[in-house]
Amino acid sequence: MKNYNNMSMEELQNLDLKYIWHPCSQMKDYEELPPIVIKEGHGVYLKDVNDKEYIDVVSSWWCNLIGHTNDTVVDKIKSQLDNLEHVIFANFTHPPIIELCDRLTEYLPKGLNKFNFSDNGSAAVECALKMAFQYHHQIGDTNRKGFMCLSEGYHGETLGALSVGSLDLYSEIYKPMLMDAHHINAPDCYRCPFNKDRENCNIECGEFAKESFKKHGKTTAALIIEPILQGASGMKIYPAKYLNLLRDLCDEYGVLLIADEIATGFGRTGKFFAVNHANISPDIMTISKGLTGGFMPMAATITTEKIYDAFYGDYNSHVAFMHSHTYSGNPLGSSAALGVLDFLEKNKTLERANEFAPILNKMVLEAFEGEEHIGEIRNIGLINALEIVEDKETKKPFDSKLRLGYQIYKKALDYGLLLRPLGDVIYFNPPLIFTEEEARKSIKIMKKAYKEVLG
Repeated sequence: MKNYNNMSMEELQNLDLKYIWHPCSQMKDYEELPPIVIKEGHGVYLKDVNDKEYIDVVSSWWCNLIGHTNDTVVDKIKSQLDNLEHVIFANFTHPPIIELCDRLTEYLPKGLNKFNFSDNGSAAVECALKMAFQYHHQIGDTNRKGFMCLSEGYHGETLGALSVGSLDLYSEIYKPMLMDAHHINAPDCYRCPFNKDRENCNIECGEFAKESFKKHGKTTAALIIEPILQGASGMKIYPAKYLNLLRDLCDEYGVLLIADEIATGFGRTGKFFAVNHANISPDIMTISKGLTGGFMPMAATITTEKIYDAFYGDYNSHVAFMHSHTYSGNPLGSSAALGVLDFLEKNKTLERANEFAPILNKMVLEAFEGEEHIGEIRNIGLINALEIVEDKETKKPFDSKLRLGYQIYKKALDYGLLLRPLGDVIYFNPPLIFTEEEARKSIKIMKKAYKEVLG
């Protein structure tokens, strides 16, 4: 029997590449940069099999909310393992999931109190789309068959989720398979077509949404959005007033509003949920990632009593929501989520992160403001994003074939920093426990990598 724990980095890399097709990757790149084999993680640090440490400032795809191997969450999962690992969630339930729903309702926007569980963000979005479509059908509004979304949006990589996404990198090849959706020109506060900025505008870009609602509002089941922060498009941030406008338009035209809080929830934007910035309640919300702090796969689609009631009736009425996942409401995932809530509440983690956020923002600004090729530095919560451009005056981007963000990523890895650029946008989206010392070290490495690539 092979002992994989005693193998060298190179041996493990060779075995990995023999079998594994990594996500969101061109595997040919791995010829130059083989997968780094991680053996452990603690707090914001990861350690590879050669004992080299990396600061994980992207929270391992934004889900590691309160640090790797957080003791509170670990203990919660260990305790649950002694009792129950999984149970069918049709006609059965268990205490951890009941407690989780009860406690989450204290944080959710008003009116959201019905939970449908799945195992990942894309699945939660699929659930939300189906729920919205079936709801309108069952209340007799059968003309509402379409969906609206924002340009530059991202909601996952299943077919329904891709249909309401607007990033061709993920969806272009699959367009013949996708359903039609109406894509509203999203706010672009860096390259505003009205020559405004996010701190000084009257939401002129809202005209695009108003026009789309005039054309399609009466045949649309739901509008799905990433509230306040469009992550995958480059950490683009738009004003809360725009979110209020969308809520008003949905109310005026009878369209359901789906808030995709998979990436923005659990304090990432400085509020527990991003919709809190605008003090609105969506009709449906999707959550995942920070829900379990990255410990277990889990997601939820949460809706209102009003929508839930449209699915409630005698069996032979055939109005039930026939949508399921094997791991719906998993006890271990539920326990991990309870551990996250315990840690956040006991340590006032979000409050402390919000106290540190302006300090971090200032540190990033001081390090990169005035750099020739940094077009914009934008931030919300602990998220700080730097957009690299060829020309600051015209905001002209570099040729994407140069892959400058990827070159910076590779350099940063050499010095022990895990970045995962979005094209030519490099960013921090660290765990909420990020400290000033860790930030200072991370910024120093990122600056060094940037300088070595761009001079």
